[in-house]
Amino acid sequence: MTIESLPIASLHADPANTRRHSDRNLDAIMSSLVRFGQQKPIVVDGNNLVRAGNGTLSAARALGWTHVDVVRTALIGVEATAFAIADNRTAELAEWDPDVLAAALGDAEIGDLAFDDAEIAALLDRPPCEPAEPDPQPATEIAQTFQVIADCADESDQRALFNRLSGEGFACRLLTL
Repeated sequence: MTIESLPIASLHADPANTRRHSDRNLDAIMSSLVRFGQQKPIVVDGNNLVRAGNGTLSAARALGWTHVDVVRTALIGVEATAFAIADNRTAELAEWDPDVLAAALGDAEIGDLAFDDAEIAALLDRPPCEPAEPDPQPATEIAQTFQVIADCADESDQRALFNRLSGEGFACRLLTL
């Protein structure tokens, strides 16, 4: 594969693209492009029609970029269309590893990656954080929760302790102070 830098004006979004990009999706792509730059090329055919990366193209245009990196596919016709669908579908079929995701999202340096609190809770199979409401039960009937805060030498030790305690069935979360 050869990566080329092409003027955005020379590229054509696929009018038959089967995926639609909401404003939220485009905002997330733009945020990623601003933070990380373009980390993977757009796939175009011989006519500069975008076969994979239409959202990236739209976001780059909205950001005022003049060029993007592309790779060319030799696929044409129905094979190019099939590839475009497969490229989108295979990403949808992947699943998040909740423990690894929780650890990554717990790192303050990771920052906002287009997840809201409810989505994170759903991905981690936990109830979303809600504002505390007064408990109607008498204090004597309230279940108690006990917490432990452990200081670790480094991130590696923190991850090892998190994995060990999670493996033993404890509900854990990573904090970086």
